[in-house]
Amino acid sequence: MLPILALNGPTASGKSTLAVDVALALGARGRRAEIVNADSMLVYRGMDIGTAKPSPAERRGVPHHLIDILDVTRTASVADFQALARAAIADCRARGAIPILVGGSALYMRAILDDFDFPGTDADVRARWEAELDRVGSAALHGVLAERAPDAAAEILPGNGRRIVRALEVLELTGSFSPHLPSWTFALDGVRSYGLELPRDVLDERIGRRVELMWEQGFVAEVEGLLSQGLREGRTASRALGYRQILAFLDGETSEAEAKDATIRGTRRFARKQLGWFRRDARIGWRPAGEPGLADGIADALAAT
Repeated sequence: MLPILALNGPTASGKSTLAVDVALALGARGRRAEIVNADSMLVYRGMDIGTAKPSPAERRGVPHHLIDILDVTRTASVADFQALARAAIADCRARGAIPILVGGSALYMRAILDDFDFPGTDADVRARWEAELDRVGSAALHGVLAERAPDAAAEILPGNGRRIVRALEVLELTGSFSPHLPSWTFALDGVRSYGLELPRDVLDERIGRRVELMWEQGFVAEVEGLLSQGLREGRTASRALGYRQILAFLDGETSEAEAKDATIRGTRRFARKQLGWFRRDARIGWRPAGEPGLADGIADALAAT
């Protein structure tokens, strides 16, 4: 069975570039490789600048899966992503290509690679709780969850509206909800997991430069163009980092400078959370981001299997 390479790490750590470097290094060793996206925002068509989506030129001829597959009005659930990514991984292996899974969300990476089962969902029940979230706000809805399932509420932040809604939906459908993740057990064979790390001040600087570049590339215009495609109606897409801040600016709630600053600060906070989650996974082998010869070293290890 061909191995699976999982590349983990916070935003702006260089995962996408390293993935392409490894794929090309494997090609030079006579082993085909293809990249499977595990970022929930890269799936949306038109969300290019704000997601730092690798351009066709940056992909350098390496096939990428699960990019630009949904309209911004669609909601991408973890369960749906699990099914799509596992199918893409199986397809790569069936064609003799080593799959390289790249993502910045520990939840999505674990859902794809680990022994995860998801409770069912009901669109009507979900819509009702989402409407209640819009009406009362996440803090008040967290209070409802605390009354019905105190243990679950204690594990979910009051500001995490999406997770609160999901917990209430599952509670209504099944009568129980566990906020705890399953054990660290791979559901797929042959996983080789690496993580990129770099000093916090360097990561903060990279994030600041990336957001500044996004603005220079026309991030605001991108959001304006997506309005006609239903961005506001997309519950997942409209809440993405940067996009929701620019929507607030376009609505006159903040200045453009405030929107940019909020995007930088929000992305830095998000990166810290990403690292916190990834650090809990002892199976990840950490490497310095930008380490000379890293792509070749990983390719050598994979080609030897």
